[in-house]
Amino acid sequence: MASGVSAGRDPYDEEAAARRPLELDDRDAAAASSSDHRPGNVTPRYQVGSTKGDMSSRYAEGSRLPSTDDVRKSKPGSRYYTAFGVDLSPDNMAVAIVYFVQGVLGLARLATAVVSGFSSLPWLIKPLYGFISDSIPLFGYRRRSYLFLSGLLGALSWSLMATVVSSKYSAASSILLGSLSVAFSDVVVDSMVVERARGESQSTSGSLQSLCWGSSAFGGIVSAYFSGSFVDTYGVRFVFGVTAFLPLMTSAVAVLVNEHRIPPGERTISLSGSGFVESSKQHVRQLWTSVKQPNIFLPTLFIFLWQATPQSDSAMFFFITNKLGFTPEFLGRVKLVTSIASLLGVGLYNYFLKEIPLRKIFLVTTIIGSALGMTQVLLVTGLNRQFGISDEWFSIGDSLIITVLGQASFMPVLVLAAKLCPPGMEATLFATLMSISNAGSVTGSLVGAGLTRVFGVTRDSFGNLPLLIVVCNLSSLLPLPLLGLLPEESGGTDNGEMKHN
Repeated sequence: MASGVSAGRDPYDEEAAARRPLELDDRDAAAASSSDHRPGNVTPRYQVGSTKGDMSSRYAEGSRLPSTDDVRKSKPGSRYYTAFGVDLSPDNMAVAIVYFVQGVLGLARLATAVVSGFSSLPWLIKPLYGFISDSIPLFGYRRRSYLFLSGLLGALSWSLMATVVSSKYSAASSILLGSLSVAFSDVVVDSMVVERARGESQSTSGSLQSLCWGSSAFGGIVSAYFSGSFVDTYGVRFVFGVTAFLPLMTSAVAVLVNEHRIPPGERTISLSGSGFVESSKQHVRQLWTSVKQPNIFLPTLFIFLWQATPQSDSAMFFFITNKLGFTPEFLGRVKLVTSIASLLGVGLYNYFLKEIPLRKIFLVTTIIGSALGMTQVLLVTGLNRQFGISDEWFSIGDSLIITVLGQASFMPVLVLAAKLCPPGMEATLFATLMSISNAGSVTGSLVGAGLTRVFGVTRDSFGNLPLLIVVCNLSSLLPLPLLGLLPEESGGTDNGEMKHN
């Protein structure tokens, strides 16, 4: 059953691991996707959410850094094919392929379960990567060059795993490098999405986010389908070798990124000793000035509280494995179902929800998610079997429905976060907002762990688990009175402006 199931990227990805309680391993994560239902607590990429408002006018005084934002979206009558309402120009294809690579990298995850905990570390400092990308042009580029190098670093990491790595510690180091490459490319590609979405309506921005997360979900489907069979048939070294080619796709598509090159003179000034220090201080001041703006701080506060309500996923993991006896093979099937459901959720948002005001989306999906989350009680008490539904089929169906809703409810979070980022610091602020959202998820996990202890639920004792599920799902309704903190915007507006209370 899908617990805060992934709204977007593979629920088993590195960033999800960074937000899970430390005592859970990859198998726990797979099971967690069968647990806590609340779509409001989805933990996506990247992940945080918010709808974006065009901040360019507020920062018009500052010098604007050259970026991919200078490349306008294609006009009506474009010669490109479209997906999710977005033209598949070379530039947009590059973004979609990077997201696809992040989703399909789950191919090697089953083969690295023992040391996967190390992969969470690079995701804890994502704002640092954003600061580096925004402030330090590499070979004259702030986006293209970092994508290229991230792909090479990822390929090196998995090549080492396929050839010379033989100990637990060397494996951990290689996986750490691979995770760093994905985390850095994630921050860079997110900033590119922010640049393209600035000044656009909620509907247009939602289409672009749908293309990105649809690509990631498709990658997750590919990895879920092939990962188990590849390991069983060819062995882990072969899987690592195949995985090593995937990051090279990121390097290859970096040349498609349409970004203006920064003149050598400007690069010299920005990288010189005193000039770099002063530039860094100015960047930090601008970040702080942006974050404390009410139209950024208040929506971010809501997203944090929305994510911070308690979760029962740890308790449910022990229930489905220790009590129901779900095997890793079955949990792999659940992963495939949830990957497909994520893609369906992206489609649901893109075709039916992207023009609906944010407040209404959060209100409706949170209430529906809380109600559907109560179905876990049926599984815990065994009532599903009285209706002739086996535990396995009930879990698969439940995961499918909840993940679709979870993905659809998390998409506006991403749109909002992108809208809040001012020009010149897209990567830094977006990564910071995502980190705040992730901190909310961690807080929710810790509060849920505390409630689990209070109710006396352990890995072998589940008497009060139904009550714990009810309390956790009802708690997801607590942030709803604070919906006024979100901007009031209609998805059909074309000027990208938001009204703020």
